[in-house]
Amino acid sequence: MESVLTNPGSVAHIVLVYALVISIGLALGRIRVFGVSLGVTFVLFVGLLAGHFGIGVENHVLMFLRDFGLILFIFFIGLQVGPSFFSSFKSGGVVLNGLTVGAILLSIIVTLLLWAVAGGSIDLPAFLGVHYGAVTNTPGLGATQEALAVMGYQGEDIAVAYACAYPLGVVGIILSAIIIRVVFRINLADEDRAWEADEADKNEAPISFHVEVANGFLNGQTLEAIRRFIGRPFVCSRRKAVGEEISSPGPETQVRSGDILKIVAQADSKEAIVAFFGKEAGDVDLETPHSPVHSEMVVVTDPAVNGLRIKDLHVSHYDGLNITRIYRAGMEVFPYRSLHLQLGDRLRVVGPQRAITRFASRVGNQTQKLDHPNIISIFVGIALGILAGIIPIAIPGVPVPVKLGLAGGPLVVAILLGRYGPSLKLATYTTNSASLMLRELGMAFFLASVGLAAGGGFADAFIHGNGFLYMLYGVVITMVPLLIIGWAARRFFHFNYHSIVGLMAGATTDPPTLAYAATLSEKNSSAVAYSTVYPLAMFLRIVTGQILLIIFWSAV
Repeated sequence: MESVLTNPGSVAHIVLVYALVISIGLALGRIRVFGVSLGVTFVLFVGLLAGHFGIGVENHVLMFLRDFGLILFIFFIGLQVGPSFFSSFKSGGVVLNGLTVGAILLSIIVTLLLWAVAGGSIDLPAFLGVHYGAVTNTPGLGATQEALAVMGYQGEDIAVAYACAYPLGVVGIILSAIIIRVVFRINLADEDRAWEADEADKNEAPISFHVEVANGFLNGQTLEAIRRFIGRPFVCSRRKAVGEEISSPGPETQVRSGDILKIVAQADSKEAIVAFFGKEAGDVDLETPHSPVHSEMVVVTDPAVNGLRIKDLHVSHYDGLNITRIYRAGMEVFPYRSLHLQLGDRLRVVGPQRAITRFASRVGNQTQKLDHPNIISIFVGIALGILAGIIPIAIPGVPVPVKLGLAGGPLVVAILLGRYGPSLKLATYTTNSASLMLRELGMAFFLASVGLAAGGGFADAFIHGNGFLYMLYGVVITMVPLLIIGWAARRFFHFNYHSIVGLMAGATTDPPTLAYAATLSEKNSSAVAYSTVYPLAMFLRIVTGQILLIIFWSAV
């Protein structure tokens, strides 16, 4: 038994080493210092410690688990951010993402300047290791390592530089947020109130209100015709005609003068809709306990419905049933007729009970089906991602074609699948718990492998190498761009402080900073900014390292 466990090539030895490194790392990662913990990243430092004492596994197994873990993590990150990746460029997200691009470009510029100042004593790959440690982006480290392997780089393992810079990278991000708070003399309670007021003004979730048909022109017109006249999308979920009981109208329902209608629409459409119908009926409520019209939530679980547009369901065939709202990934969405449905969508439907029952069976409404992951789509996506990663992309002015690699390829494909998969009839839905488990598992394997491989040189970097210099350079790379962007966000764009902290966390893809932000406010303002910029930041962090290596190939 002893020979089996000490044989680096045995399955028992490999499983035991990874199990110990990952479990100890995750346990230590839960320890909080001033409210901040390193989480799964602590696996890297346990792996470094194990590697330093000569505990390791065969190199080909280590490389496989490192790359496969990275692919798993990147792919499920892409599926998670895919639905919001393109929409994040709309509205206020444009400015937030613009500032994020600025932070990323500044961090690259600072890295290149420090490399120039070093005068060749530290090569560019090592500086990229410091760079990714400073911005706490592990997938970018993996992508850069893969690119270096393809280029045949034989220098110092850049994971050592990454590990030296990472701890102060986390501290530096939080310290930057504190400095911005002190410089602008920010009161957190005032920021909470300002954020609440701003959210109330720009809330884009659908609203409901009642109107009275007082426009004589509409007498006898159908609701479908009225929608065309107004030119604003709305849903009429209930109708109370004079002398009649409450009903759920359909597109061909004719309205009469004096009818009271319950309307669901976007907030910015309310004024036009009320003016066209005649006047708002503010002192009535058609949603009474004894109404023959019911309201229920149904869930899309039938794969045949995945990707269908709402108009493809022919809701008008369900005897007065209406879809009034759609809840997707924590967001409330207006049910536009052209909107593509996805597995896991929750639909608020209003109508007679019999119609609701029929419609529920049409879309599935069997939540237990969502517990089973769509394994085929996942592995098809991973295969497409790997194929996309090996395709050379020629960029004018760049001497060597760019490849997305094992990190960039799966990321791009996963983002596209997360966004357009339902339109292509691909069921990419995965429960949050399953997605989180696979992401964490992949990152744990990757970090453990990186630590075990680099452990032999980590202590030596501080004793005989540039370990302390890496830490110093890392703090500069971390803080200078964030302080500039944080100052600009407050000074010129007047961003709420909590949004600035979320921006800093998202631009560095740093969950510990987001956890720190949660201690500053009970609102989700920081999380909103974080989720808005995170997809673009993750994508750019992953691809920029490879681009820099190719552009400065002669220097490497």
